[in-house]
Amino acid sequence: MYRQARIYIKTAFIQLAISVILGAILLTNTGLTINPYLSLLVPVYYHLLMAGWATQLIGGVALWMFPPLSRERPRGDERFGWVAYAALNGGLLLRAVAEPLHAIRPQLWTSWALVISAILQAGAIWLLVMALWPRVKGRTEVGRS
Repeated sequence: MYRQARIYIKTAFIQLAISVILGAILLTNTGLTINPYLSLLVPVYYHLLMAGWATQLIGGVALWMFPPLSRERPRGDERFGWVAYAALNGGLLLRAVAEPLHAIRPQLWTSWALVISAILQAGAIWLLVMALWPRVKGRTEVGRS
């Protein structure tokens, strides 16, 4: 397994661990009502679980397992994968900070932070598709158009 795929997958496991801990805290808080503000972290929990764990794990495994592009450049242009990694994790971090703050006291900067985080996460998916698409497109047979 090459470095980029390993980093994606390791980061996915870290985010799984964080989301499991956060989920346990939220579940305990639901039963005991320790802190009413903790419920503001529910969207953060879901984003860490789905975008941080699931999407990043799928992306890492896809980068690792999809067919090579060519002998010279088996993974194609790896810059797409690195920028996607930075955008996905930057968007998740921005959302994890801005989401609860926006729920407590909506402000212009938290609104924009949420918009930017959504753009970063959506952009990360498109960049990941751009990194993988050349590796899965069909090859035309010789003599056929």
